[in-house]
Amino acid sequence: MQIEKNRARILVVDDQPINIQAIYRLFAGEHDVFMATNGAQALEFCKKDIPDLILLDVIMPDTDGLEVCRQLKLSPETKDIPIIFVTAHNTPEEQDACWDAGGVDFITKPINPATVRNRVRAHLTLKFQADLLRQLVFLDGLTGVANRRFFDERLEREWRRCKRNGHPLSLMMLDVDYFKKFNDRYGHIAGDECLRMVAGCMKQVLQRPDDLPARYGGEEFACILPETKIAGACQLGRELEASIRALGIEHQASEIADVVTVSIGVAEIYPIRHIEIVDLIKEADQQLYAAKQAGRGRVHCAEDNAEEQRML
Repeated sequence: MQIEKNRARILVVDDQPINIQAIYRLFAGEHDVFMATNGAQALEFCKKDIPDLILLDVIMPDTDGLEVCRQLKLSPETKDIPIIFVTAHNTPEEQDACWDAGGVDFITKPINPATVRNRVRAHLTLKFQADLLRQLVFLDGLTGVANRRFFDERLEREWRRCKRNGHPLSLMMLDVDYFKKFNDRYGHIAGDECLRMVAGCMKQVLQRPDDLPARYGGEEFACILPETKIAGACQLGRELEASIRALGIEHQASEIADVVTVSIGVAEIYPIRHIEIVDLIKEADQQLYAAKQAGRGRVHCAEDNAEEQRML
């Protein structure tokens, strides 16, 4: 889960390239700036890659800026994007229309560079602070990874996105082997530290921006891997299993090793009609059960044969 932002993603929407270029020059050195020349392009961009802030022209052919804003506010995935309208008019009626559509601010043309920079900076700051507060609510207090509530919401969102784009969605389920025996031998304080170290290892291995490690419950974790095919997901599983084993956390009560190990189940689904999120969770859970049945301390994948069923 990402909490800190270094470079913001700004989408500039204007049917006049000269206006886009002017704003691009203002922010290209500090932020990642993307461009759309009409409302349809802007909506399509936001479906695939959500920006942190939008600078949106009001008057455009076909779908105007007000309608673009209304449509974005209707979607759970895009409703929280701050939208600053850029308008050539400054009548009270147009200002009211911008507020009513859901804009957070507006800037009049011709733009004043200092005004644009300061308003964008202010709204990005507010946006990132709101993101931080939301994410803190969704963090597991013990391990620092996402909690179950955030996992459920994120999985549903990634499911819709992969379904829309025709991409695969993989899920990894992970269980610390013989964790009850670990607690019985070393105590719950050591058990908590063990879970924190496992979670920290997950965050190190899963470094792609959209990958999400989460605490699923107790000593069980889950990892959402959007747009990841089964081969890539299994490779990440093998890296994660080996990395956790390499932590060298003593576990003399384990029946398979003298250090803490994990069992991992991996599944992949292409979200299509008649397939639901629960099917992906069930498949990953079945693969986790298969890993345990095969001896624990290993990765078992949905399209496994002997190659993935070996001790790593």
